[in-house]
This record gives sequence, structure tokens and C-alpha cells, in this order.
Amino acid sequence: MFPRQLLATLFPGRARGVICAVMLSAHPFTAAAAPESDHVETMASGATFEVPQAWSIKTTAKVVDLAAPEADLHMAFIDVGAAPDAASAVASAWKIWMPQNARAPKLISGQPAHDGWDNQQIASYEISPNERLAMQATAFLAGATWTVVLEQGSQGTAEKRAAAINVMVQSLRPAGYKPENFAGHAAHPLDAGRIAQLQAFVQQSMSALGVPGAAFALTTREKTIYAIGLGVRELGKPVRVDADTEFGIASNTKSLATLMLAKLVDEGKLRWEEPVTNAYPTFVLGSPATTRKVLIRHLVCACTGLPRKDLQVLFNSNPNETAQDTFAQLSATEPTSGFGEVYQYNNLMAAAAGYIGGHLAHPELQIDQAFYRSIDEIVLQPLRMTDTTFDIDRARAKDWAAPHADALSGQPQPLLDAGMRLDYAFTRYAGAGGAWSTANDLIRYVRFELNNGRLDNGFQYVSSENLLERRVPNVTIGENKTYGMGLITDKTWGVTVVHHGGSLGGYKSDIIVIPEANVGAVILTNSDNGVYLLRPFMRRLLELLYDGKPEAQSDVTAAGKKVRDELAKDRERVSVTPDQAEVSKLANSYSNPDLGTIMVTRVGKTVQFKFGTFSSLVGSKRNDDGTTSFVLLEPTMLLLPFVASTENGKPALIVRDEQHDFRFVAAG
Repeated sequence: MFPRQLLATLFPGRARGVICAVMLSAHPFTAAAAPESDHVETMASGATFEVPQAWSIKTTAKVVDLAAPEADLHMAFIDVGAAPDAASAVASAWKIWMPQNARAPKLISGQPAHDGWDNQQIASYEISPNERLAMQATAFLAGATWTVVLEQGSQGTAEKRAAAINVMVQSLRPAGYKPENFAGHAAHPLDAGRIAQLQAFVQQSMSALGVPGAAFALTTREKTIYAIGLGVRELGKPVRVDADTEFGIASNTKSLATLMLAKLVDEGKLRWEEPVTNAYPTFVLGSPATTRKVLIRHLVCACTGLPRKDLQVLFNSNPNETAQDTFAQLSATEPTSGFGEVYQYNNLMAAAAGYIGGHLAHPELQIDQAFYRSIDEIVLQPLRMTDTTFDIDRARAKDWAAPHADALSGQPQPLLDAGMRLDYAFTRYAGAGGAWSTANDLIRYVRFELNNGRLDNGFQYVSSENLLERRVPNVTIGENKTYGMGLITDKTWGVTVVHHGGSLGGYKSDIIVIPEANVGAVILTNSDNGVYLLRPFMRRLLELLYDGKPEAQSDVTAAGKKVRDELAKDRERVSVTPDQAEVSKLANSYSNPDLGTIMVTRVGKTVQFKFGTFSSLVGSKRNDDGTTSFVLLEPTMLLLPFVASTENGKPALIVRDEQHDFRFVAAG
């Protein structure tokens, strides 16, 4: 089970609620119908939603039950009808669909009333990590009628099929509702009045979310029209953020790396459809058959079926090691779904793309240095991005924003110890997320995208063909949203928005290109809670351009309340001073072949876990299944659980991401 802050760090742009952690012991529908093609399903109430291809469907009078291809995860769309409130509607839905598996919600959170719904509420559940269960309920009210969507099944499958779940839930509409659509509308110019409204929105949102500092910039095709910093670089210190303040831009590095690849394609040094082994013969995945399938475009398409392996980076990275570690980890990685079947984000593949591009440009250099030299020569210098760097120490020596995250108390705090060490760990995967930049610098890149590869002097530096190839859809990630090569194309509102999020410990950012409006934007924040500002910032920009419904501020308000309420609920179950009976069973050290070692130190009643990259005090939590978890108290990794267990008679600790179990076993 991923904690809230870690989920925000590792899963940028994720549209769904937190999925917690075991497969269903039983399901009322033991046989499923044949898979359906993509189509719009109409419920008895008249509500409609999209059904993704390959999901099996079975209907009754009140229930549309959909099973994932793996058959261990179900989504149920239920016509509940009248109910006094959302909690009652959710209880009724479980009674209709799966009463034997119902449980009381941990928290019910209000959501803004969008897409024709008068009320929306999300119910989350207390899940023991060993259950490996995905479970969530969302209640939608239109008039006097409730529609409830229930999710229950394998956590691993829910992670793999998150894009399909996004499509279903995001597309749910009450009968007769027509979504807002800006297609064909002329965009307003971003005059001083509209820019002032956007700035006021960012300032209000920072306050609501506890974000200490942010910077944003706006551009037309001709020039930067506005850039500003807001708030402070570090809590407790007076120095203000400005438009030249350095932030970690994390996965926004990916589109810079694929821009480098596009230029190499222009120069004939690379082909998008070329097998990776042609360009870099030592490239290997988990099997020869898988290796042979991978083309250059697959490295950055998030469509190969390779799962995330971020815990290896976070727990067991040495920033002084070479980029060859990326290729060593990939050699032990196999897809968990088919090529092109689902969206699965893998930072190792994107890192490999950057390193291979650098190698082709400068084969005489060691591969790390080849990447740094190549992206500087091919991307940063031509675009005059003089303040963008892959050197954290250089960034920190300048006008630099410190990263922040919420502590267990709910108060934001600077991440100047463990949190920064996690950011240093990611430098080994530079092309996937290692860049640091400023609002003034990054907006130059956004303008280059807006101009389809032309520099500010009008010179066509990268062909529009190869620049735009990076936006061609490779896989669906949600309703009207697709992933290209390091760029997302979003047509939710009828106009095309090209963007990508960046998420690193204590930093959240987004780049935005709106071709029909001739506008681009950048937003950078120095807080994990900044993730809840990114999409509302995009929405508010569109509202101002197209006179859209005022929804963005309510999105931020709801997110801020949900964050506080979730943490308060989690706090109720955590003992900051860990259970001393369980502490007495801990070994002094543990090891895992993938994640390295844990050294356990005790001072009085406090306990600290020291990993390869960072250390954290730990508390304890008694799970509903009777197990005990030691939970991290370091803000970026807040409440990540390590379940106390045994392995062949030895003490063990189990930590999980959504598709892997990692067992640390006592050394000796």
C-alpha cells in the first residue's frame, strides 16, 4: 500500500484515488461474458459510460458488472436510486452487488459537482497491506437518483488497468448531459486582467494546499508574456521565489530527452521504428523475445507493459554509480501486460532512451557524460535554456527552492535531509527526471513546442514531422487522454492540450501547450501537495481563455480538504512511538536482493530504519488483519508500511509497491 505522499511522488498525473493493497476470495459472478469492444454503455437510469475493450461485461436490472481481462478485478456501476445521502447510497450499492465483501468506509470525501452531477463523494477503505486489495466506492447524484461505482479486486491488476478504470469512471455522465466543449471557440488573449485572475488563483490554491512556493510563466508563439514567482523558497525563511528560481522538474525531463531523439532522427542517426538493439546492441530486457520487440519509440511510450520499479531507485541507489545500472535493472524486467495493451509508466525505459540518444551523438564518451553533453548541445543551448541543469549542486548553489512535504502532523516542512537524498538518488536516471529548471527557462521550451520546432528567430531547428511524432497516441491513459513519447495529449474540453507532469520528492510541475489558443504555460511548485494544483491550473487557464465554467477553485478546495482529512484519519491509527513488544522482535539488520539493506537503530523507545539512500524514524500501526506494520515517518515516504513477518524462522519485513512484494529478511 503506497502512502499518500509517495503515491503523489511516483505516479504523476494519476486521476484516481489511492488504491490500497489481496485478491477477492469470491465474486458473485463466477462466469463472465465474452469481451466487448469499446462502446458506450447505458444504465437503466439513463446514465452512460465508456466500456474499454477486453473487459467482460454482465448486466442485471441494477448492475453493470465489468471484469478486467485478468478476471480478478471488478468494477460495478450500480443504479441505487433514492438514498438520504452518499454513505447510504454506497451501503445500498454494496448490498445490491457484493454484500459479503462490504465494509464500513474509512472516510467519505466530497468532490466538486462536475459533469452534470449534483453531488459526488468518494468512499475510501482501511485495507491491511497483506490483503493486496483495491477497493473504492464513488457515489454520484443527479436529481434524486444515486449512481454508485464500486471497485474491488487485485491491487496489481488495478494498477495495470488504471487507465481503463479512468476511462470508465471519468466518462460516467447522467442521462442527457452534454460535456462542456471549447472546440471552435476563439480564445481570448491573455490580457492583464486575465493574467491577474490566474495569479490570484495560484496564490489562493497555494494557501489552500500548504504549498510554500511556486512559479509560473505564460507564452504566446512570439514571446514570454508573463513570468512570476510566488511565496517563499523555504518555510521559515524570508527569501521569495522568483521566475529564475530553480525547481526539480522531474518527469518533464522526458520531453526534453525525446526532443533530443527527434533531432537525432532528423540527422539520420536514429529511426523511431528502429529496434533498440540496432542502436545499442547491449540493450537487454528480461527475455530475448521481449528484447527483440522493443523499438526506439517503445522506450518512451509507456506502452510496453513494463511495470514501475521505482522502489529500487528510492531505497537502493548510489548517485555516484554509472548509467549502466539502468540497463542492468532493465535486463531483469519483464512486461506484466502486452505491448500496446495498457498504460504502464516505467522510468527505467525513459532513462535508457536518453542514454542511448546521448551515446549515438557522442559514442566516444562514457554513457553518462554522453547524455549530459548531448542534451546540452542539442536541446539546452539552441533553445537558450541557460539555467537548466542536471547538476543538483549547481542548482542548489543558485536561486533555489527547497522541497517540502507534509509531516504526520499535517504541517509542511522542508526536506533538507532524507528528502533531498532521495532526489539525489534519481540522478542516475537523468533522462527520465533529472533536470532542474526555472519558469523563465522552461517556458522557452514550451514556446518551441508551440511553434512546432522553430526557434525564436524563426529557424526550423527540429522538423515539425519528428517533433509532432512525439504527440502521436501510443496508449490511452484516461477519457480523451493519450500518451505519446514523453508527452500527454488531452482533448477533454474539445481543444487539444499537450502537457506532461513532473513529480519528484518535494517538487511538482507541469508544462502546457494549447496550440488552438496559441498559448503555452509552465507551473513549478516546491511541495508534494503541489500535485493537487497542476490540473486545476490547466483548467483555470482554459476557463480564462474560453469563458469556461468556474470549476478549478472548487477542485483545489476539495483536494485540500481531502488531503487533510485523510492524514487525520491515518494519524488516528499510527503510534509515533512504536509498539515496544513488536520492536523487541526486530533484527538489527535486514537485506533484500533488489532493495538493499535496512539497518535498525534504537534510541530509548524510538526506532530508525536506515536504507541505502536515506533514513527515517518509524512508528507502528496495528492492521485490521492482526498484523503490525512499521510505518515510515519521513514526510516524502510518509506511512509507507513494512509488515512484520517471518521467513524460514527469521524475522522479516515486507514492503510492496502495487505490483511487487519485497521481503527483507534478517541478516545472519
